[in-house]
Amino acid sequence: MEIFDIIKCRRSISPEFFNTKKIKKKEIDLILESSNWAPTHKKTEPWRFKIIKDKSKILLGQFLSKKYEQTNENFSKLKFNKIINKCKKSSIILIICMHRDPLLRIPEWEEIASVSMAVQNMWLTATSLKIGAFWSTPSYIKYMNEHISLNHNEKCLGIFYLGYYDNFNITRIPNPIEKKIETL
Repeated sequence: MEIFDIIKCRRSISPEFFNTKKIKKKEIDLILESSNWAPTHKKTEPWRFKIIKDKSKILLGQFLSKKYEQTNENFSKLKFNKIINKCKKSSIILIICMHRDPLLRIPEWEEIASVSMAVQNMWLTATSLKIGAFWSTPSYIKYMNEHISLNHNEKCLGIFYLGYYDNFNITRIPNPIEKKIETL
């Protein structure tokens, strides 16, 4: 696929649509390597990823669902189970983290932007490999350090679920770009 076609095909594909086909190590390596080419001011390269697979996916699902139950006033058993199933159905889960520049040379938002661009690179690479991806940032993500070790100056920004899928087709037609441009 050409890059513009890949960009147009990129979608959030929820783990509920993933099939049982396993993502190979070489594909995960390629997806992760693509993140390393994201723009980064002052070369801080703030993106960090924790790979969750096999039994660790089940443990993550249990942790996240319990945190949801403990921290949500409007608890739903359906959502509780959905959280567990997202982890079970995913072939690989990446915990998206940001390692803040210890010298604080640039604003935090720029490092968050760099991490976001790294994730977009991974998403586009996954799309080119016909692998579905879904970035989730639930409110209880702030408790992730209770489940995984975060290094000094490291912050969890989300959960990136990955898996193969069958025939997922959502047509998206964005509003015309002309409505988003102002010539001065």
